[in-house]
Amino acid sequence: MATANGAHLFNHYSSNSRFIHFTSRNTSSKLFLTKTSHFRRPKRCFHVNNTLSEKIHHPITEQGGESDLSSFAPDAASITSSIKYHTEFTPVFSPERFELPKAFFATAQSVRDSLLINWNATYDIYEKLNMKQAYYLSMEFLQGRALLNAIGNLELTGAFAEALKNLGHNLENVASQEPDAALGNGGLGRLASCFLDSLATLNYPAWGYGLRYKYGLFKQRITKDGQEEVAEDWLEIGSPWEVVRNDVSYPIKFYGKVCTGSDGKRYWIGGEDIKAVAYDVPIPGYKTRTTISLRLWSTQVPSADFDLSAFNAGEHTKACEAQANAEKICYILYPGDESEEGKILRLKQQYTLCSASLQDIISRFERRSGDRIKWEDFPEKVAVQMNDTHPTLCIPELMRILIDLKGLNWNEAWNITQRTVAYTNHTVLPEALEKWSYELMQKLLPRHVEIIEAIDEELVHEIVLKYGSMDLNKLEEKLTTMRILENFDLPSSVAELFIKPEISVDDDTETVEVHDKVEASDKVVTNDEDDTGKKTSVKIEAAAEKDIDKKTPVSPEPSVIPPKKVRMANLCVVGGHAVNGVAEIHSEIVKEEVFNDFYELWPEKFQNKTNGVTPRRWIRFRNPPLSAIITKWIGTEDWFLKTEKLAELQKFADNEDLQNEWREAKRSNKIKVVSFLKEKTGYSVVPDAMFDIQVKRIHEYKRQLLNIFGIVYRYKKMKEMTAAERKTNFVPRVCIFGGKAFATYVQAKRIVKFITDVGATINHDPEIGDLLKVVFVPDYNVSVAELLIPASDLSEHISTAGMEASGTSNMKFAMNGCIQIGTLDGANVEIREEVGEENFFLFGAQAHEIAGLRKERADGKFVPDERFEEVKEFVRSGAFGSYNYDDLIGSLEGNEGFGRADYFLVGKDFPSYIECQEKVDEAYRDQKRWTKMSILNTAGSYKFSSDRTIHEYAKDIWNIEAVEIA
Repeated sequence: MATANGAHLFNHYSSNSRFIHFTSRNTSSKLFLTKTSHFRRPKRCFHVNNTLSEKIHHPITEQGGESDLSSFAPDAASITSSIKYHTEFTPVFSPERFELPKAFFATAQSVRDSLLINWNATYDIYEKLNMKQAYYLSMEFLQGRALLNAIGNLELTGAFAEALKNLGHNLENVASQEPDAALGNGGLGRLASCFLDSLATLNYPAWGYGLRYKYGLFKQRITKDGQEEVAEDWLEIGSPWEVVRNDVSYPIKFYGKVCTGSDGKRYWIGGEDIKAVAYDVPIPGYKTRTTISLRLWSTQVPSADFDLSAFNAGEHTKACEAQANAEKICYILYPGDESEEGKILRLKQQYTLCSASLQDIISRFERRSGDRIKWEDFPEKVAVQMNDTHPTLCIPELMRILIDLKGLNWNEAWNITQRTVAYTNHTVLPEALEKWSYELMQKLLPRHVEIIEAIDEELVHEIVLKYGSMDLNKLEEKLTTMRILENFDLPSSVAELFIKPEISVDDDTETVEVHDKVEASDKVVTNDEDDTGKKTSVKIEAAAEKDIDKKTPVSPEPSVIPPKKVRMANLCVVGGHAVNGVAEIHSEIVKEEVFNDFYELWPEKFQNKTNGVTPRRWIRFRNPPLSAIITKWIGTEDWFLKTEKLAELQKFADNEDLQNEWREAKRSNKIKVVSFLKEKTGYSVVPDAMFDIQVKRIHEYKRQLLNIFGIVYRYKKMKEMTAAERKTNFVPRVCIFGGKAFATYVQAKRIVKFITDVGATINHDPEIGDLLKVVFVPDYNVSVAELLIPASDLSEHISTAGMEASGTSNMKFAMNGCIQIGTLDGANVEIREEVGEENFFLFGAQAHEIAGLRKERADGKFVPDERFEEVKEFVRSGAFGSYNYDDLIGSLEGNEGFGRADYFLVGKDFPSYIECQEKVDEAYRDQKRWTKMSILNTAGSYKFSSDRTIHEYAKDIWNIEAVEIA
């Protein structure tokens, strides 16, 4: 009906308008339509009226002085006209109808006009003040939809809702037409996007840099066989937000060779050349004109590289080869890297991000410096933050540019690089601390390998200088752990320290003879002590070591030469001035375990910066009912920016009126989810059941398997009871899962398959009915999270302790009044401290116990709980279909071996987990108690705003100052 009304109003407007009057005072101004009568398409008069920007002045006059600025908020009528204008004059659809997709594009273009005014003003002031600017480099930016967030930050939600109503549409329906930008996968990318929102809101000069992935990670489909992957289509009809900067592109080189010129400089020549082109996306702040940029790089080659001769000769693939090789760099986020080609593509992606971004940063520094370029001032104007190890190549690339292209010497370039770059560590998992094949990197980036080798050699000398007096074995161990280059010989200047002397003892005189070298045919044998109690080392001739039958040749075991690797995380630590973890417990693990040797060498580098999330997107805009209640009871909207005011809810937690309003808001959100689940999965659920949610990337350490095993146990117990007993012993639950398993992660995909099989069985069991439902939401993304999180009663953050760096979904759930069940892992530790121990359901082994528990398992001393064994047997019985789950269950069995021995301690924590779930049921039965716990979770979440985190980065790492665009 809305679409029909919209089409009717639009047709009425088109057929009854004669002239379109515009007035222009600024080329970047907002344009709108003035409706007149007797419209005739062939004859149009244009009169540009700068309605939205008429009262906006630049805060810096031509003379550099301050000027007054008054903000101008457009009303619904002018927005209606603006939307109509874009429908008519910047169309991406045919003119006949004004349906929802067309309404979305026109609305987004109208919003972008407002953003462009602020965006350009932000650009101008950064250029004129030449202030220090932070640059956040990340392979992921998981933005979600932009429309509601943008108009919310502009404080125009009501005006746009009214304008669209005038045109026959509903704002929520229009916003739902926007696809999520497929630029990320999980917490890493969502954190980056929250940070950009906070940077803009807090008026910090900063930009984000990423890649413009055409097909994203993948779109997830759930079939009877489990997860299937298809390409994302978010750019299929274009994005109304991005602006291509055709004048901003940079050359990127791969392969080739390095040679020394007649001037003694190193030159990287030949190879494969492409270019990276900038696409900018505006990031508006809340209640501020500051609008910063997310600059995304797209890769291509010049038209001249298209081989026209080959094409005309019928060799079409060959003709397009250069373009295809360039474009595929930005096709997919995290392409499969099991093949050599996949590894090359990933490394190309990382280098493209680093090289294009640094060239852009340096170009801006040179432009702002004018004729007075002082390279030693570069770190005073630029801060580069590497979000995990993916942008590590920033370090050798900045060195290359400064030395090879700008003419600085090594010491100057190294000093600048270390003062400019900082590193955020996001994982303690060894497989996630990137290591690249030295051979591959040398082939693809030969000049960078030379620079990395030189950095490694400097590091070796620094370690020897610091620890040279210690025992040589310990020194060698430190070097082995800390070097950037893995499985490499030591530099010749240091290697001589570790030549092991050859010792022999004269049996008669006990004279010790030390030899400089040990021949290959000799062997040194160490005896603990001889028959006189003296410790001796004896050189024994190999041929005389024992009596050997010379007729029987002995073939030596072939030696396995370990592959040479480049350790990217070590390079980050060495090349940057700061290293931070993302939760208190994680930062301690980083210092005590992951980078302990580096922490001992440079303790001043290491910091903690607990993650945070933006309260605007995650409460203000996506949970309006709860937002209104908070504002009413606190008495101010200041909490959108000053989340510490959320703590004031604590004094009202027992108030019956607040609790009633709180429960009603939760229920209204749950009703939305009921409709959503029916539409997406076909399953019907009831809103009065507890919504128990685990939504995150599918990984064994996040332990979705523990959750679903707990559900299976619950289901089995229900089946053993009468209907009356079930109702007495269990509260109704809807268990909701969501998340993507990486396409080549077989075990994670088995978990997805298992969850969907369990759901298919339980959801069709008439004996169970609404008492238990299990739903896997396909293609989980930010927009789905924005629906599920406000509706959640219980959220599961149950990773193996010590393995989750921080997590951010736990913070979003807490902000929305969701109670959590979890381990003492990541930010769970701090959330529990803030919301109160009694308002958090804790279970499981702690981080300091994990190593001992794994050893216990390896020693064969672990005894599994009977209930855990019961669940495994129930699954193997075929209760959930005919699929063979032996490989999945087998990972939880045995004491050793790859993919065995329950590395993530599902079996160990299972008894504690199901006992904790019984406490959850007990608490949920008492709705007054449960609601109080929910309120206190929101009240205690104030610490986890990304605004707080960004303030800490700005002060402690980047040393940047806020500047408001007045």
